[in-house]
This record gives sequence, C-alpha cells and structure tokens, in this order.
Amino acid sequence: MGNLRTALFNVLLARGRGKFLLRIEDTDAERSRAEYIDDLQEDLLWLGLSWDEGPVAGGEHAPYAQSERGHVYQSYYEQLEQAGLAYPCFCSEQELKLARKRQLSSGQAPRYPGTCAHLSSDDAAARRAAGREPTLRFRVPKGQAVEFSDMVRGPQKFMTDDIGDFIIRRANGTPAFFFCNAIDDAVMKVTHVLRGEDHLANTPRQMLLLQALKLRLPEYGHISMIVGSDGAPLSKRHGSRSIRELRQTGFLPEAIVNYLARLGHHYEDTRLMGLDELSTLFAAERLGRAPARYDGEQLVHWQREAIAHAEVERLFQWMGDGIRDLVPVEHKPAFVDAVRGNVTLPEHALMWARILYADPLELSFTAQEAIKSAGAAFFNAAMTAVDEHGADFQAIGNALKSRLGVKGKGLFQPLRAALTGELDGPEMTKILPLMSSARARQRFHAAAELAAQS
Repeated sequence: MGNLRTALFNVLLARGRGKFLLRIEDTDAERSRAEYIDDLQEDLLWLGLSWDEGPVAGGEHAPYAQSERGHVYQSYYEQLEQAGLAYPCFCSEQELKLARKRQLSSGQAPRYPGTCAHLSSDDAAARRAAGREPTLRFRVPKGQAVEFSDMVRGPQKFMTDDIGDFIIRRANGTPAFFFCNAIDDAVMKVTHVLRGEDHLANTPRQMLLLQALKLRLPEYGHISMIVGSDGAPLSKRHGSRSIRELRQTGFLPEAIVNYLARLGHHYEDTRLMGLDELSTLFAAERLGRAPARYDGEQLVHWQREAIAHAEVERLFQWMGDGIRDLVPVEHKPAFVDAVRGNVTLPEHALMWARILYADPLELSFTAQEAIKSAGAAFFNAAMTAVDEHGADFQAIGNALKSRLGVKGKGLFQPLRAALTGELDGPEMTKILPLMSSARARQRFHAAAELAAQS
C-alpha cells in the first residue's frame, strides 16, 4: 500500500504537468523476481496509474530495468575513479561490523572509518591477487554542508563529516541503490522525485554523486510513512492488506485511489474524484510531514462512495457470478438500485440476492425474536394484505396499521424480519417487488407458524 501511494502521488504531481516515469529497480535479484515486477505493473494499471514512459510504454531512455543498465553505470564508475573520487574497498563485513561497534561504544555515529581510502595501487593489486573482491566507495569531501529545499519538508541540511565514504558498487559488481537511482534520474531527465521519508538520508549522498559528475539534480520531496493506529509502521496486524488482496476482496480501484490520495495529503473537496480532478487539486505543499495513520473505516467509506457512483452494469458484474445465477436479467437495474446502499463487498450483494430469490430463508436471532413478539395474528393479517395489495409494501403497511393499530417499529420490524430474516437492510418498497407477492405470502405464512409455536 505504501509503494502504491508513492506511485499515486507521483502520478498526481506529473499529470498535466509532465510525464510519469516507471523504472524497474531490480538490481537486487533476490527481491526482484519476474512475477513481482509483473504484479507491480498489473496493480498500477488496475488502479488507473498508467505510466507515460517505461516498460511496454517505451521512451527515449530505455532500457527501463536497472538490471539491463550496467553499461551506463560502468561509465560513471570509471569517471569517478579517474578523478580520484572513488576507490576500491577490501574491508570484510566482519571488519566493518567491528568498526561500527567501536564507534558506537565511544559515542560516535557509525560510518566508514576510511580504512582503504589511501591504499596504494600495489596494495590493491595484492588484495585482488589474493582473491578479495572489493566494493567501490565514493570519496565524500570533508567539512562541507549539503543543503536543499525539500518539496514537502522545506530546507534540509546535512554535514558531509556525518556521512562517511559510502559504497556505490557492491563486491558482486551490482550498483548500490542510491547510486543507480541518482544516475538514472539524471540521464532520464527526471525533474521531480516524490519518495518515502525513509530515503531522506540517501538524498545528500545522491546530491554529492551528481555534483561530482556534473549531472543535473532533480527536486526531491519526502512523504510521510504510513503507520497504524498505535503509531508503529503499518503491518498486517493493523488490518493492512496489499492492493492485490484488496482487489480480490472486492474493493474498487477508485475507492483505493481516493483513500490513498488523502492519506497524508489534504483535499478541501470531499467528493469521490477521478485522477484528473485529484491531480488538479494536488500540491506538494499539502503533503503532511506527520506520519499518515491508516484507517480501515475511511477505506470502507470510499468504497461505499465508489459503489454509490458506479454504473449499473459495472456494479452488477462486480457483484460476481453467483448474482447472475440468482437475479433475473429483467431485475438487474432494480436489484442494483435497491441494494447498492447496503453493500460494501460482492459477498454482501450475494447475501441479498439469496434473501430475495432463494428459499428457505434463514432468520437471524433478532429477526426470530421480532417475529415471536409480533404474534401469529400479525402475520395472518399480513398474508391477507398481500392478497389484497400484492408487492406494494406501503399499502401492506397501511392495511396492517389500520386493522391492528400497530405503527413504527412494531409495524415495520416484524415485516422486515419475516421477509428478509434481518432487521436492517435496503428499502422494503424497493425489494418487495423483486421478491414477488407469492414469496412474500409464503414467508408471512412461515412467520405465522413460528410465532404460533412460541
């Protein structure tokens, strides 16, 4: 969900102002399996977040998978090494771990101590001959300040002495995350980058790299992270689900988009909006700096809004195959109109289809109690009213009110309980005609028998 929100904010920033670029950052083979990449693109397209440039769409900066761009990165490694701005580092992970431990124990911030910063070419050659494969580190200048204005967080300042020389190429030859990202942003002419605040510490490193290579810097904005109700990073225990899980459950894409667009961004307009409207009203300065709290109830609110605005045919298809087996074709528009205000997921629509079109009817405990309290005479009179007025619920209610002197909950709750097995639900004036007067009479008869037994 966090990744898709980041993508959404970039789409909203780019739409009508520039291009949204999709780049596949797959240099970590373990975490970049083909199915993950396919799923990511499928999720983006399902949400309507199509990209202007990138895989499939193409563009002048192909290829768009970083695993295919090694030749690009190699040329910049060479530039840095030739300028004396990068050097091979043969320190093992164990040696680095011990150095960090010593620094922490003495109250220092952990950073690379510069062990290999001044190795001679002979020393480096001897280590290679011994079979040690080095990483490549960027030589960070001393005593400088790195400053920039963050689109979200305003002025930022970092001191290079707090950074330390950092790895730009791993020992296995693959580029470090912030190196290839910085290079690709520059050569792909990226002008604006919105990303999570967990990348804020990477920004001065990337700026130093781009400045050393005399490449253009984009504008950066770091958005707040999504957290649970307890302020901890969002996880399954907070009710968070992946976009794929939400889709399979039955959430509509416009519901998810409208929720995520407001998760950390303020909109005065509280209507359900499409991407164009959301983009027009989007502004980086309206992105909050405080953590964005995930609220499942708000997601459900936008789901209900999406259902309320969906076209009949689309909503009927969304309700699923089981609906089509139960609801007569001629009832489709009336059924959707009747139940859309009482469903959040397809399973709820199926429940109402079974209530209206399938027998026997299951009665909830509260419905049974309401039927027993009303008594058998009430439902005998209801059968007579159905015989006289058919599926006209208002006329049936008026007839019972006149004959039995009942009104309010005492009138409408027993009727609803007997006809639907529930005490809440869609308007009875809309659903009784779908049920048919014959089925209504049958259910009043069953209610009369239940009441007589109590």
